[in-house]
Amino acid sequence: MKQDILQRLTETLAARKQASPESSYVAKLFGKGEDAILKKIGEEATEVILASKGGDKAHLVNETADLWFHCMVLLANHGLSADNVLSELARREGLSGIAEKNCRKE
Repeated sequence: MKQDILQRLTETLAARKQASPESSYVAKLFGKGEDAILKKIGEEATEVILASKGGDKAHLVNETADLWFHCMVLLANHGLSADNVLSELARREGLSGIAEKNCRKE
C-alpha cells in the first residue's frame, strides 16, 4: 500500500547501508559518503526545478520522487528516517509559517 512505502523504503535503506557497494546503487552511494549524497540531492533539486519550469506534470512527479528518495538516503546516512520528518511536520501543523519560524532555534 502507498501508506507503507516510506516505512518499507526506510527498511530497505537501512539494509543497503550495511551492504557491499557492489551490491546496489544505494550501497555504493553510502560508500562514497555524505558529499556524494549531497551532490546527488543538488542534482535532483535542479531537475525538479527544470521539470516544473517545463510544465510536464508527470516529469515533475518523477523528479520529485528522485529528490525525496535521495533525501531519505541522506536521512538514513545520519541515522534518521522519514518518520523524523513526518513528526516535525506534525509538530508544525496548525502553526502559521511566521510563528513557526520565530520558534526555531537559531
